[in-house]
Amino acid sequence: MAYSQPFPLAQPLQKPTQPTFGPDLAVRLICPDCRDPNPNIVEEFSSGDLVCGTCGLVLGDRVVDTRSEWRTFANDEGDDPSRVGGPTDPLMEGMEQLDTVISFRDGGSGIARELQRAASRGSASRSERNLLQAFRDISNWCDQFSLPKTISDIAKQLYKRSDEEKLLRGKPLEAVIAACIFIACRQAHVPRTFREICNLTHVSKKVLGQCYKALEQAFNLTPGASADRHSNTPSSLTGPEDLLVRYCNHLDLPPNVQPICSDIIVKARDLGIADGRSPVSIAGGAIYFTCHLLGKPKTAREISAVAGVSEGTIKLVYRLYYGVKEKLVKEEWIKDGKAKLDRLPLESSK
Repeated sequence: MAYSQPFPLAQPLQKPTQPTFGPDLAVRLICPDCRDPNPNIVEEFSSGDLVCGTCGLVLGDRVVDTRSEWRTFANDEGDDPSRVGGPTDPLMEGMEQLDTVISFRDGGSGIARELQRAASRGSASRSERNLLQAFRDISNWCDQFSLPKTISDIAKQLYKRSDEEKLLRGKPLEAVIAACIFIACRQAHVPRTFREICNLTHVSKKVLGQCYKALEQAFNLTPGASADRHSNTPSSLTGPEDLLVRYCNHLDLPPNVQPICSDIIVKARDLGIADGRSPVSIAGGAIYFTCHLLGKPKTAREISAVAGVSEGTIKLVYRLYYGVKEKLVKEEWIKDGKAKLDRLPLESSK
């Protein structure tokens, strides 16, 4: 008995008679000389060029190196995948070093100011904000004083230690920063006087001296951080020889003036001349003496403007040197024609 099938059998799909073409998204760079369908393209990151490995034709320039900018010394192999942010700062250890800065442009609605306040309150604690502000002040003052980054880093380390150990609690922030910069200059062997630091930071000399003494005793800086490396007194501040290079440069003096002036200061110290005078006045008087001795005279007013001491003080040290000029001036300088004693003027005591 035959049964009728209720549903017809599925018919096989018929393939289209015309082939369908799509766009070829595989864009390849082919050398126009070789015309090889499988080109050997080499990226030379050192020169930033795309070069055909077969014929050497340069196919492109200014190639961006997408590899990591630094090496990784981790146990796993491969390049360091981290490509965000700057290098870690050891001074900022324990603090978030990636900041989010909110723009102040809000169309005059005032929302940006509120967002900035909320971000500053939530991003870091008060101590961290104070530390960051102190670091910014140190960098700004060092830039104004034309001090290198090395001194700025030393000053930041000193301030961080003093802040962690609460050494100068209650002292003004400007005075603490000024003392750290002063000590950093001494440790880097480019000392600055108290007067120069006070003029830069607008801190009184009394408060600066108190902060300096506290840091010096706390960090035990007296034996090793003495800027006067040529003196037998370990507690002396800044030696006159350390100031000569800067003063001679500001006065536009020839290179041979500074070493001769330094020898005169050392010889005068051995003879006990001008003992008890400040290093600034000794340096100014020695420069005044040496310039006239070598025939490169500078007025006391010019030296006073650079050294920051009065003209009378400079001439006073000069008269002390003039009294023992035969002992201070070496015979070889006179034989070579560099120095002549008759060039030295006789300054009156009035």
